[in-house]
Amino acid sequence: MAQGYARPELLADTEWLAHHLDDSNIRIVDCDVPDSYRRAHIPGAVNPQDNFFKNPDDRRYVMTPEQFATTMEGLGIGDDTLVVAYDAHGSHYATRLWWCLRYYRHQRVKVLNGGWQKWLSEGRPITFKVPQTPKAKFTPQPSPSVLASLDDVKAALGRQDTVMLDVRSKGEWTGENTRGNRRGGHLPGAVHLEWLNYVTDDDQKTIKSAEELRSMFQQAGVTPNKEVIAH
Repeated sequence: MAQGYARPELLADTEWLAHHLDDSNIRIVDCDVPDSYRRAHIPGAVNPQDNFFKNPDDRRYVMTPEQFATTMEGLGIGDDTLVVAYDAHGSHYATRLWWCLRYYRHQRVKVLNGGWQKWLSEGRPITFKVPQTPKAKFTPQPSPSVLASLDDVKAALGRQDTVMLDVRSKGEWTGENTRGNRRGGHLPGAVHLEWLNYVTDDDQKTIKSAEELRSMFQQAGVTPNKEVIAH
């Protein structure tokens, strides 16, 4: 499982989760859209209505502390809950929840490596049952240090000690796909490594080994001595 990762505890493998399905202090979160969740999901998994966890009043931004706390408590996630997030899209949405929780200083969160595809391909149990969520108290504590503001980005443009890492699709990078934004394209000097490059090119979409990731980042100029602003 470790595969040379510096922080292997940030991932959960399917075998580990299969042995912890009944743990009362684990909340499994299916981060796909509700229609996918209703078709089937991992036993005990809950499902958010908004898998981007954006502020409904201004969707350019993550939920406010109050909004996020209400959402987490509705999912049965409290301050001591271990969250295991997964999806069927190469961990695209699961890592979004991971980042949001870390932004609000909830450290007990893992991403299920391989997500729904790997779980399903291994013949592990699935269900249609929606679980009852226990009462929970979530205390959001914003951590500005993990978020780059517009001023931070402007100040970092052109700096040799900083890399702007654009993980969007090729179409968004080139400007062919604006996704409804007024302007397309990318930041000056940014490096493009689409998020799909970080997972294996097979049916299971597991995170690539540390060696593969390190080599890919090295070639792109994303090195440990530089600050990285991902977007």
